[in-house]
Amino acid sequence: MQNKWKQDSGKLVKNFSFQNFKEALKFINNVGEIADSMNHHPKIINIYNTVRLELWTHDQNTISDLDFQLADKIDHLTSEI
Repeated sequence: MQNKWKQDSGKLVKNFSFQNFKEALKFINNVGEIADSMNHHPKIINIYNTVRLELWTHDQNTISDLDFQLADKIDHLTSEI
């Protein structure tokens, strides 16, 4: 079963699981590079090998096209792992 982005309280939310903490950090750093290049930064929550991302457009306090674009880029990143 594929892990899809869900809409929760006006945010796009997705959880990612990795083999260990080091792999989770590698993913977080890769997400950070993408987010910085788009000037659109997610909320990142990391507990050991699990990463939760929350995307929303802060100045609009809602989900925008930019959030869906970032989600697609993150999904593309995880397909390469």
